[in-house]
Amino acid sequence: MTKDDKNLQQVLDKIAGMDEPARRVMQRMHEVIVAAAPELKPRIWYGMPGYALSASSPVLVFFRHDERMSLGVSEKAAFTPAGGEDGLLMPAAWYFEELDDVTEKRVAEIVRAAIG
Repeated sequence: MTKDDKNLQQVLDKIAGMDEPARRVMQRMHEVIVAAAPELKPRIWYGMPGYALSASSPVLVFFRHDERMSLGVSEKAAFTPAGGEDGLLMPAAWYFEELDDVTEKRVAEIVRAAIG
């Protein structure tokens, strides 16, 4: 078993240990992320699933489940200012309670933008 395989199993185990309905939503979030960027390697990052270009490179995107579920982009991701009303702000975190088609599409866009 490779390091990538072990890391993936740790991520899947972390998700499997979550209570419903978070488990179902987080499993789908994992699937959306790996489908959007199959080159990303899952691993546990600060106790939650994170995704990087390799087992030893910085995590670019991650998701959490504490009191709420969230998707985040780490400081190592490719950032560009939002522009418009947000000016130079760079979006880096989004809360969600459920995933629908529109949200999944946006997550995939965020993930692809994070890897540059």
